[in-house]
Amino acid sequence: MLVGMEDDNDLKATASASALQHQDSFMEDFNRNCTLSKKQRFYGFAICLAAGLTCTLLSMLVFFHPIKFAITFTLGNLLSLGSTIFLIGPKWQVTMMLDLLSCIHFPRSMVSKIMLACFDTEF
Repeated sequence: MLVGMEDDNDLKATASASALQHQDSFMEDFNRNCTLSKKQRFYGFAICLAAGLTCTLLSMLVFFHPIKFAITFTLGNLLSLGSTIFLIGPKWQVTMMLDLLSCIHFPRSMVSKIMLACFDTEF
C-alpha cells in the first residue's frame, strides 16, 4: 500500500466509526454550541425559576377549573425543573435525572422514614 492511498476496508471502517461517533456526540455538540457566561446562566436560572413559581402560584387561582389548573401547574413545574439546566447544563441534568442509583435510593429512604415514623413509639 502506498502512502496516501486508502484501502476499501479502511474507508468502510472509517465511515461506520464516524457515523457512530456522530450519534454519540450530539449532546456534546449541543453543549459546546450553547455556551453562556456565568452571569447569563444565573439570569436564565432566575428568570426561569421565577416564571415557574409564578405559574405554579397562578395555578392555585384556577384550582376549580381542572384543565386550566393542569396546564398552568404543569408548565410551572417544567419551568422550575428546567431552570436548573442553566446552572449545570442539559447533559448533566438528564444524566442526574436518569441515574439508576438515585431512583432506587429515594423510594427506599422514604419508605424507611415512614416506617420509622409509624412504628417508633415510646411507651
